[in-house]
Amino acid sequence: MVAEQFTAAAAQVEPVYHDKEGTLEKTCQWIEKAGKQDVDVLVFPETYFPGYPYWRGCSTDRWTELMVELQKNSLSADDEALEVLGETIDEADCHVVLGTNELSDRPGSETLYNSLFYFDRSGDLVRRHRKLMPTHGERMVWGRGDPATLDTHDTDIGCMGGLICYENHMTLPKGALAAMGEEIHPAVWPGFWEQHGHPGDKSKATDLEAVDTCDQYPAMREYAFETQSFVISSSAYVSDDVLEDWDEIGFNIAAGGSMLVNPAGIVKAGPVLNEETLLVAEFDRDERRATKAYFDALGHYARWDAVNLNVSDAVLDPLETDGSADAASTDTDDSIPVPSSATIEDIATDHDLPFETVESIVDALHTR
Repeated sequence: MVAEQFTAAAAQVEPVYHDKEGTLEKTCQWIEKAGKQDVDVLVFPETYFPGYPYWRGCSTDRWTELMVELQKNSLSADDEALEVLGETIDEADCHVVLGTNELSDRPGSETLYNSLFYFDRSGDLVRRHRKLMPTHGERMVWGRGDPATLDTHDTDIGCMGGLICYENHMTLPKGALAAMGEEIHPAVWPGFWEQHGHPGDKSKATDLEAVDTCDQYPAMREYAFETQSFVISSSAYVSDDVLEDWDEIGFNIAAGGSMLVNPAGIVKAGPVLNEETLLVAEFDRDERRATKAYFDALGHYARWDAVNLNVSDAVLDPLETDGSADAASTDTDDSIPVPSSATIEDIATDHDLPFETVESIVDALHTR
């Protein structure tokens, strides 16, 4: 049974920047805090672990040094840190969505991905999503995510999806998650900004007047309304004191800006700027039902006969076989029974066909 009400929270928390152990300890502290408030689902910001690369535009030699440092302080799917997180999550009894720099688990690779790690209430890692297309300078930091990670999974509070930053502006992936039955949408961002004319000209938000120009604010409200999902938007906050110690910082938008939005596009909490906070709101499934009664994106307002979507579930892999070995195995597979001459003759008689024609068809099917 899916719960009729649930408590959602965004952990607008400052990481211990580029520090794996410090960030792990702080993450556990905030998960414990959420557990004490009976939070059902807790979402940490984009690459919260161990921080967004606001230094991405620095010189090439310094960029290389920082990339190596980031590799050493990021998480992988088989990281021992996940055991510590799992134990804390189990004790807190809540679902956790963790924005992280993910170190590839493919043998021989050191590539990083911008990922979401999904933990269930028992603390098990149940799914990963890797950002499909890093934005602008991010392409120098992260690889492109596997199409197969564009997915949802069922929980006791609803079907959960999730996207990262500008993925929330991508029309077709949004439609794909909706078609998969998404009800709860974690959305993660690297901060909140004022936009000065176009996306390439932005600055860190200083006050809530930024909602007039920041694309994130209307995007989260529209995502909620157009898909009738509960949106938990968690945005990164890092204090100026921390980033001032990094001479390479050239893209500081770490203002927070987290918010919680119901399926009618109504902001129930936030956005909160320039402070750490555990942003909490109560949601009721009747809020979704009421919106769907008026506009159901997967029901009476859907026209699959006019527009539909093809979704790939491919996993990117450097090695593929041409299938010749499997074919050769099939060609000589004696486990496939061959009809007797009597059976072939009966089939030929029943269908008024020459014996030789049916026999040749059987031989061809057997060898394939």
